[in-house]
Amino acid sequence: MTRPRYSPAVGLVVAAQAVVLLVMSPFYGPHRDELYFVSAGQRLAWGYPDQPVLTPFLARVATEIAPYNLVVLRLWSLLAMVGLVLLAAEFARLLGGGRTAQVLTAGLVAVGVVTMTFGHWHSTATFDALAWTAILVLVARALIADSSRHRALFWLAAGVVAGVGLANKHSVVFLLGAVLLGIALVPATRRNLVTPWPWLAGLIALALWTPNLLWQLEHDWPVLDLSEDIREEYGGLSGRIGYVTQALILLSPVITPIWIIGLVALFRRREWAHFRPVAVAFVLVAGFFLVAGGKGYYLTGLFPPLVAAGSVVIAERLRPRTVGLLGAGLALLTIPAWPINLPVLPAKTYASSFYTAAGEDQLETIGWPQYAAQVRAVVDDLTPAQRRTAVVFTINYGEAGALEWYGAGVPVHSGHNGWRFWEQPPKGATPIVVVGFDDPDRFFDGCRQVASLHNREGADNEENGAPIHLCDTATQQWSQLWHYSA
Repeated sequence: MTRPRYSPAVGLVVAAQAVVLLVMSPFYGPHRDELYFVSAGQRLAWGYPDQPVLTPFLARVATEIAPYNLVVLRLWSLLAMVGLVLLAAEFARLLGGGRTAQVLTAGLVAVGVVTMTFGHWHSTATFDALAWTAILVLVARALIADSSRHRALFWLAAGVVAGVGLANKHSVVFLLGAVLLGIALVPATRRNLVTPWPWLAGLIALALWTPNLLWQLEHDWPVLDLSEDIREEYGGLSGRIGYVTQALILLSPVITPIWIIGLVALFRRREWAHFRPVAVAFVLVAGFFLVAGGKGYYLTGLFPPLVAAGSVVIAERLRPRTVGLLGAGLALLTIPAWPINLPVLPAKTYASSFYTAAGEDQLETIGWPQYAAQVRAVVDDLTPAQRRTAVVFTINYGEAGALEWYGAGVPVHSGHNGWRFWEQPPKGATPIVVVGFDDPDRFFDGCRQVASLHNREGADNEENGAPIHLCDTATQQWSQLWHYSA
């Protein structure tokens, strides 16, 4: 089968996407997870309790280029989502989609709320989504390859991407298992499993994942504890309803019918039989996370190929002009949802708007410079002798990361997630500026509240209103404090 050519118009779509993301990148401020990844990047290891090394490593590279620069930090995410859109258009081309289908695919994926959100924040989910889509496109290329040499190259490339993906987020393993089952269940593709290439690709992925597995083994598999916490939080009925709801609106409610059309077509069209494992993988992974208790955004990397398939179907049935109008209309209907997670509105306007009811993530990007200044003011009021032995101890990694980003004047510590594996305060640390603990007397002696965190924008986030205490000494082992704030 002769495939259509790449459409240069897709380049215009991703260029526009990149410009919008670049313009928004300095606002409002870093997300608490970004602060954590930057701190982790300053303490590089093969693993952390909540993720492997890739996202902190990229944060470290950005910090080496421009220390604590939000625009530079977020360039990685911008590039990742540009890559995601290009891969989606490539999948449309592989399905036989010409210029109209490729541009529709690129446009719908590019304007998706989750795509723009992931392109704005430096997060493990951003690079996870890119890895999933890249694996699906490479596997599809391997399944339709017209020579054994090309088939081998695409399988090996998929193995490398899978390994890099596993060095970012463990969830890639669920995709790999689902793809393998999908290939086995589809008669047109199962013969690929009698060749050595899928298995060699798996060995490559395992080899690249091994350093992180060894780190997890050495530290008693903290990722399992985190997974159990997520399962308990999202595994109930309300969590499952939220999972399905989030998955259905991730890109946009108006884009959802497009990827559903694509999913159905991948199952029904005979000429797309070699692409059917992608649809099977979606059903298997979506079903697994529904039962196991997951978050809807885990599926992000599965949607671009489905949008591509739906776009090809639509482009075949409608005139190009009609398709263009449809795509523009869907994009315009999607953009009003951007302020949920993107700094489209002034921070004060957003903080008092109905958008905050849709999720708390963007609220967590407001106020960090002010919070850090308020903690630093407490430190500045100490005597020079006190400052020489003082430390800050925070209840969560966002506060600790912000104090490293903006500066606290004394060493910063926490027991939350990766922070508990890093340096502990010295035995003679006193006084201790305790941030975020409602009842510090359980763990510290001589505590008195000296201030509270607040932001000027009125953002009702986790930090707003949190107390700052000045305490004389810790009354328990730091390891117990690690456990409390983890």
